[in-house]
Amino acid sequence: MTTVYIVRHAEAEGNISRVFQGRIDCGVTEKGYAQLNALSERFKNIKLDTLYSSPLIRTIETAKAVNKYHNLEINKVDGLMEINGGLFEGQLWDELSVLFPKAHDLWLNHHHEFEIEQGESMREVYNRMKTSVLEIVQANKDKTVAIVSHGCAIRNFLCFANKVNFEELSTLDWCENTGVCKLTFDDDLNPSVVYQNDASHLDEKNLTIAYQDWWKK
Repeated sequence: MTTVYIVRHAEAEGNISRVFQGRIDCGVTEKGYAQLNALSERFKNIKLDTLYSSPLIRTIETAKAVNKYHNLEINKVDGLMEINGGLFEGQLWDELSVLFPKAHDLWLNHHHEFEIEQGESMREVYNRMKTSVLEIVQANKDKTVAIVSHGCAIRNFLCFANKVNFEELSTLDWCENTGVCKLTFDDDLNPSVVYQNDASHLDEKNLTIAYQDWWKK
C-alpha cells in the first residue's frame, strides 16, 4: 500500500487580492507563512520517503515547510500546477462576469464544462492531475509520499479519488490553504480517501477561505 499526502499551498497574494491567479507566480502572504509554520509541525513526526511539488513559488514554499524536518529533495512536476486560466489570468474576480460572461457562467454554474481561450479546460486539468498523481504513485509503491499542489487541481483529483462523476465536480468542497488530504493506493493504483481538506493544524485566525466567498461569485 502506498500512502500519499496531498497539500494545498499556503495563502498567496492572489488569494487575497481578488484576482484569478492560476499560473501567475505570486508569493506567499504573511498569513501564509504563519500557516506554513503550523504545517511544518504537523508533518514533523510523519515519516516521508519522497516529496513532489508544482514548480510555482507558492507551492515550493509550501513544500519547504512540509520538508522542514525531513531533508528530502523537492521534485518539481509541471503536471501538478494549477489550472491555466488563459484570459482569466490576472483579472479581478469582480470583472470576470463583464469581460467573459460565458466562461464566467461556466465557472460558477457548470464547473466541469469550464474552458477559456488561451487556457485549459476543466477536463484537461482533471486528466492531467489524474495522470500526474498516478505516475508518482506508480514510481513510489509502498512508500509514503507528499504532494503539494493547488486548489482547483486538487479538487479535480479528489473527484477521481472519491469516484465522483466528473459532471458532479462542483459538489466537492474547496480545500483550505495548507489543507491536507491523506489517501492510500493499492497495487493496482486504486485510491481510498482516508481524510481530505483537513486544516486542523491551523488556528481559526489563520484560516483563509473560511472568510472568503468573493471567488465563488
